[in-house]
Amino acid sequence: MAKSNVVPFRKPPKAGGGRDRQRAGGGLLRSGRNRWRKRSTAVLCTVIIAVGGWLAYGGADVLPDLATLAKKPMTDSLSTAFSMCDGSHRANCVVDGDTFWFNGEKIRIADIDTPELSPPRCEAERIKGEAAKSRLLTLLNAGKFSLAAGFRDEDKYGRKLRTVFRAGNSLGDALIKEGLARSWDGARHGWCQGG
Repeated sequence: MAKSNVVPFRKPPKAGGGRDRQRAGGGLLRSGRNRWRKRSTAVLCTVIIAVGGWLAYGGADVLPDLATLAKKPMTDSLSTAFSMCDGSHRANCVVDGDTFWFNGEKIRIADIDTPELSPPRCEAERIKGEAAKSRLLTLLNAGKFSLAAGFRDEDKYGRKLRTVFRAGNSLGDALIKEGLARSWDGARHGWCQGG
């Protein structure tokens, strides 16, 4: 009779079987812990890689800028005379209610969102946007201030993300209290009726 090349299937022994447990002398328990550690490490590494990839490919733009992580400066030491930005003037000027140039750097106020001016989506947004821009100019020119970096240094447009403080209070909060800004929640919301 010819020999068969078929290998019979045998079920592997169950974990924790009486003979295995006695023979291993506790080794089975240790290998179970090692398996758990390896799986936990693999899951943690997968989560870290996934979050890192998400942040690297624009996911951070949907997160709030975590302005709450910005450390409030101890003293206000910055000041200059601000004006409104025009076509060619881009030094120490206000672009809109949440963006300004200071010492050659474009700053986006990290903790607020104000109505758009370029272009506004409706007349109401344009009016409120102009009011926010004018009020930011007044606030910046009212005395010394401080800039604090938050979780991210800059946005996808290359603007420095900063919270602006005076005497420990956010100038963004002043704009919010006056109805000219909203707290930044990671997404732009319309300022037009129904938007």
